[in-house]
Amino acid sequence: MSVDLSIKIGSMEMKNPVTVASGTFGYGPEYAELVDLNRLGAITVKGICPEAHVGNNTPRTFETRGGMLNAIGLPGPGAKGFIEKYVPFLSQYETPVIVNIWGKGKDDYARVVDMLDGEDTVSAYEINLSCPNVKEGGSAFGTDVATFASVIELVRARTRKPIIPKLAPNVPNIGAFAKAAEDCGADAIAIMNTMPAMAINIDTLEPELANKFGGLSGPPIKPIAIKLVFDAARACTIPIIGMGGIFEPEDAIEFLIAGATAVAVGTANFVDPTTPLRVIEGIERYLIEKGHTSVADIVGTVKA
Repeated sequence: MSVDLSIKIGSMEMKNPVTVASGTFGYGPEYAELVDLNRLGAITVKGICPEAHVGNNTPRTFETRGGMLNAIGLPGPGAKGFIEKYVPFLSQYETPVIVNIWGKGKDDYARVVDMLDGEDTVSAYEINLSCPNVKEGGSAFGTDVATFASVIELVRARTRKPIIPKLAPNVPNIGAFAKAAEDCGADAIAIMNTMPAMAINIDTLEPELANKFGGLSGPPIKPIAIKLVFDAARACTIPIIGMGGIFEPEDAIEFLIAGATAVAVGTANFVDPTTPLRVIEGIERYLIEKGHTSVADIVGTVKA
């Protein structure tokens, strides 16, 4: 039985609805010997800002019960370094590349798009407006609707490529942000980023992370992410890329039924790098078993 797994986000065509979450898959080369990158629906790379960035002090990660805390702080080579070091590698593959972009101020978002937009290898931009482990503004951009909208409008004015704002989970009404993204010209939205969290060592009485706080990811946040996708899907009509705790195909299928058009595998990549491939195969198997011919058949079909 033939099943159509392909989806489209703006002008970006994906052969299947599975990408990887920014920050969990490096820039591609780190996983290329373990995963056939051409089998992914898209490759979403680590965050890029205009200049090289070193990130936070260590320790920057901490394993929690069933999940992970991180305060990596978005280290990266900057736009120029990304173009020189990683674009030649990524250009060898037919898989679309989504570049996660961020900034300490609104002007940084404009600068990084201006620097990257001439690269054909860059297929789309994921706009990081919600990362809770960067002190210089990231969280604030994503928690005020007016500021959130102004950054999207700024990026929209600078590129014709698809733009995908990544929404903060810690807002009172995710629907308002989803609708604002759509109204400002976003081609899709990504839900969700990590959840602000903290862990304390009971012997030293100190936080487990040098940054004190970080972002919680993995299975513990999946029910939160499912609820946010469900709510957002009822507030906007643009595609949603759902993420948060996807370790098995069933997790991804749950996101699709809740209203996501695509999914991203994140923390699971650290445990089993083949997880995205297993998820692709599992989605296809589920569709065949249920008698569907397209992944679109199950998007938003939750009976609620």
